[in-house]
Amino acid sequence: MTIFRGAGGGGNADSDSEINALTLISNEAEASAVAAAASAAAASSSASTASSSASGASTSASNASTSATAAAASASAASSSASAASTSASNASTSASGASTSATNAAASASTATTQASNASTSATNAAASASTATTQASNASTSATNAATSASGASTSATNAATSASGAATSASAASGSASTASTQASNASTSASNAATSATNAANSATLAASYTPSQTGQSGKFLTTNGTATSWAAVDALPSQTGNAGEYLTTDGTTASWAAVVSGATISNDTATASNLFPLFASATSGTPTTVFTSNAKYLYKPSTGELQASQLVASNGLVVNSNTVATSYSIPSGSSAMSAGPMSVSGGITVTIPTGSRWVVL
Repeated sequence: MTIFRGAGGGGNADSDSEINALTLISNEAEASAVAAAASAAAASSSASTASSSASGASTSASNASTSATAAAASASAASSSASAASTSASNASTSASGASTSATNAAASASTATTQASNASTSATNAAASASTATTQASNASTSATNAATSASGASTSATNAATSASGAATSASAASGSASTASTQASNASTSASNAATSATNAANSATLAASYTPSQTGQSGKFLTTNGTATSWAAVDALPSQTGNAGEYLTTDGTTASWAAVVSGATISNDTATASNLFPLFASATSGTPTTVFTSNAKYLYKPSTGELQASQLVASNGLVVNSNTVATSYSIPSGSSAMSAGPMSVSGGITVTIPTGSRWVVL
């Protein structure tokens, strides 16, 4: 439908819809560009996070290597201490055996106490010294064993720390890999958004160019409206209303060529019809006062013929018990063929008046 917008220009629903569509496409292009910039910033942030995670993973791996070296050193020290403890225990056993031999010799020499007393005393002294040495060496062996256990515990702790550091390094490496993957995905999304924004901008430019080509020159077209024949757009003169001066309360009508004002008729026009020779339909209302909104008719059950004044009905009911007729026939009348007539008399027929009764019909006067 063409829409007139007054002097200075015009438009139609189709052109306005296209301009609205161009505005929407332009807005979408701008939104896509903003989304592309946000995605690029997110990709840069993710790449920075991935770099930090990779650096942390490298540091954890270095710490794990250092802990493993320390654990190896502690294990070696524990092994050396255990070997020393074994040697000390062997020496203690040998010394104890020597003490036992000396005691046996002392008992054998008792019978010759006089000659062997000095030897016995010396041997006893040697046995005591040997026993003391064995006790000292046994204590040293116990201390070495304790040191070995402590070193083994430290080695176990270092090994546990090394395993924990290795696990942390693996976790950091996995996180770095995930961050790198996310950064790659976001970079891909940013690239896609940028591509979409570029496409939208191109489409907007093409649509703007196309819209511009739809509008013909406005020079000399003041007061006209824009229309189209389905192929090309053009300006056309507005079919203005006729002057409204002096036409208050009237309505606009047309004869198919020219528009004009006409007075509003508040009711139906009454015409005194005595010439129509065909049956008409009397009208009825369902109200006895006010303004009826609906009128009714009875089709062929109730008819009126204006040319003869005949009123036809399927059935006549006299609610007061009387059917009244004039005693004088003052107008010539022909009874219709196939019908008969009846009058309550006496009856008279005026001069020059005739009543025609067709064959097979009767006029009964009671």
